Amino acid sequence: MSIATSRRIINTISIIGLGLSIALTIYFINLGVFKDINALRGLVGNSVILGPIIFMLLQILQVVIPIIPGGISSAAGVLIFGPYLGFVYNYVGISIGSVIIFLLGRRYGKPFILSMISDKTYDKYIGWLDNQSRFEKLFALAIFLPVAPDDALCLMAGLTNISVKKFTLIILLAKPLSIFLYSMALIYGGTFLTGLLGG
Repeated sequence: MSIATSRRIINTISIIGLGLSIALTIYFINLGVFKDINALRGLVGNSVILGPIIFMLLQILQVVIPIIPGGISSAAGVLIFGPYLGFVYNYVGISIGSVIIFLLGRRYGKPFILSMISDKTYDKYIGWLDNQSRFEKLFALAIFLPVAPDDALCLMAGLTNISVKKFTLIILLAKPLSIFLYSMALIYGGTFLTGLLGG
């Protein structure tokens, strides 16, 4: 399968996923689940074990295959499970997904990476890979403060000599702050906008 064909498939899946996310959000708003936290939690099941497992699997999936926008799923995790458990489930799912795409990038190389990200993104960050030590510092900073497309950088990290252990350590140490800030910004930003529109 050519890079162009793979990219078209991924883009189509992403567009469908975004469309479904918007449709489901409108449907859930009409049902009133965003006004009732118990109803919202019921969307992933009432089981204290099965619900979190389903959610974390969805988070892993959205990192590996961008079906659902990451911001939407991260905010949903906090809304459904609360700020603490929601953060933990987001953290676990996103971290596992990040390691998986790193391993996929390493295993299948540049053709696979170019099927997942745009040429523009690849060309913009490929220069980071020229110096191994510098890449690791820039990569850690980008993961810690989401100033770059971290999923794309996780893929491209597979082209470097960084060890799986070091990559995983960077993800585990640097991801928590960005996940927390991103989730809170989406939730409280959305609440603020809702208040403005409602007023």
